[in-house]
Amino acid sequence: MLTPSVAPIFGLLLGASLAQAPTPQDPVEAQPEEPASPRGLIQASEGAVDGFTLIAPLRSTTTWLVNMQGEEVHRWESKYTAGNSAYLLEDGSLLRCGKDTEPSSFHGGGQGGIVERFSWEGELLWTLDMSSEDHLHHHDIEPLPNGNILVIAWESRTAAEAIAAGREPQSVEATEEDEEFTLWPDMVLEIEPTLPVGGKTVWAWHAWDHLIQDYDDQAPHFGVISEHPERIDVNAGLPEREETATERRRREELEAEMRALGYLGEEEEEEGDDSGAAQPRGRRASSDWLHTNGIDYHAETDLIAISIRTLSEVWIIDHSTTTAEAAGTEGGRYGHGGDLLYRWGNPKHYGRGRHRDRTLFGQHDPRLVTGSDGSLRLTVFNNGEGRSKEPYSSVDEILLPFEEGGFQLSPTEAFGPQGPVWSYSAEDKTSFFSSFISGAHRLPGGNTLICSGAQSRIFEVTPEGEVVWDYLNPYGDAGPEGPGADGRGPDGRGPDGRPGPEGRGRPEGRRGRPPGRDGPPDRRGPPGRGGPPDRGGPGGPPDRDGPGGDSPPGDGNRPQRGGGGMDPHALFRATRIEAGYAGLSKLEG
Repeated sequence: MLTPSVAPIFGLLLGASLAQAPTPQDPVEAQPEEPASPRGLIQASEGAVDGFTLIAPLRSTTTWLVNMQGEEVHRWESKYTAGNSAYLLEDGSLLRCGKDTEPSSFHGGGQGGIVERFSWEGELLWTLDMSSEDHLHHHDIEPLPNGNILVIAWESRTAAEAIAAGREPQSVEATEEDEEFTLWPDMVLEIEPTLPVGGKTVWAWHAWDHLIQDYDDQAPHFGVISEHPERIDVNAGLPEREETATERRRREELEAEMRALGYLGEEEEEEGDDSGAAQPRGRRASSDWLHTNGIDYHAETDLIAISIRTLSEVWIIDHSTTTAEAAGTEGGRYGHGGDLLYRWGNPKHYGRGRHRDRTLFGQHDPRLVTGSDGSLRLTVFNNGEGRSKEPYSSVDEILLPFEEGGFQLSPTEAFGPQGPVWSYSAEDKTSFFSSFISGAHRLPGGNTLICSGAQSRIFEVTPEGEVVWDYLNPYGDAGPEGPGADGRGPDGRGPDGRPGPEGRGRPEGRRGRPPGRDGPPDRRGPPGRGGPPDRGGPGGPPDRDGPGGDSPPGDGNRPQRGGGGMDPHALFRATRIEAGYAGLSKLEG
């Protein structure tokens, strides 16, 4: 019922509205529909690195190889959708992760469980099932020069085990939805394939072997966290307060987007719990504690880099250890066993910084590359969720403080450097943003291929930030496929789930200082370069460092601008295979 004071005003407004409304006889001009975003090749300029691009859309069982014109030249078929990365090997075979469809006690963002190898002709040569009640492969793998494969996997720890290790009890307590809460720390396994099925674990590293905590002085690993940056705080990343309604809305939006992409498992839709996305209740956090979403191997140094999304850090560990040494603090080429040799992105987590000192924001795809001067560098896709009130993505290159004997680190200060030596982001901060998935890699001559995964956009930039190749992926399992398709998702919206700039304009790069050119890339190639990126205040809660899984909190009222969506063409990553690569011999021959 309208109150007396409101009714006259409402009547005036209603009358004005009716006076302005067209009568049935008045012609009403039809509003033209916004044209669908074109898909396929947008730009190909001189200066782009010649080759073929490998793509495995998240919701598809097909992996495509496309040429510089964006046209399909080869494909492989699997019975599994992507789960999530894929590699073209030197013999022309495809190594691909698949998403296991069988029920599992693990059902977080990026889950996989299956690794397959196909011949160039599409014959299934090898299958590895990495799914059980105790562990599950997720996100990424890394083929090694010796033919073995590094695999990221969750392992399960009970609430009692977590508390015994010094984890805060309220962070693992049971709830109505979670009567038997388990914690999923990550491990890295080196698997020697056994054809045609299975494999043998020949090396292993477990995050759980390298803990520290300052919560319970009667539990193991008790110590001063800032004095042991080589170890992992078992309570790192716990929210320090309840999320706000705005933060919850933003989290739920991102969870819905990732489910629509097939990036989250099905089970969490019903249970709404432990989905690999943050669901804090005070000190309560997700089972997916670390959410390791990328791995890379550097043969010259025998080092492994892994991306820890929830903590917004990249860690580097020593692969030269034995499995026994990897569980301890001594041994290996660098003498520290399996302890962290280096970490970068968020010094708060080892007690040497504050929230404002963060440089990474939910990053993906770490790559160790050797510069032309012989220096060791790290490249990473810095997703940017929570970076500022208007988040944006960047590709950053860090000059690592590494010499032949190891990392040169301060005993008391945060590990350097303070920022990238090169960085690429869009000048308008709107046309290039993917809050989850995504990757980038360095190409011969110094260009960088960037995959803005949620936008399903792949583009190549020069060291000066000029876009020389631009492509909107047309391939996927829903809707029209192939170059020139309209690209609308199942809800009829544009490629990023809503009308937005990503389908209409090219990402315009901010120009950075070009560093020295890098040497030949590895199999996948690596990402972008330097000048410190623009920095804004954190968009999420001040006492929380980042997402649990791939759903960081933020401002639920802001437009997403390609931060996810209903896009059936979304990509975990894309790889440019340069012309002349041995694995392309059958194609080029």
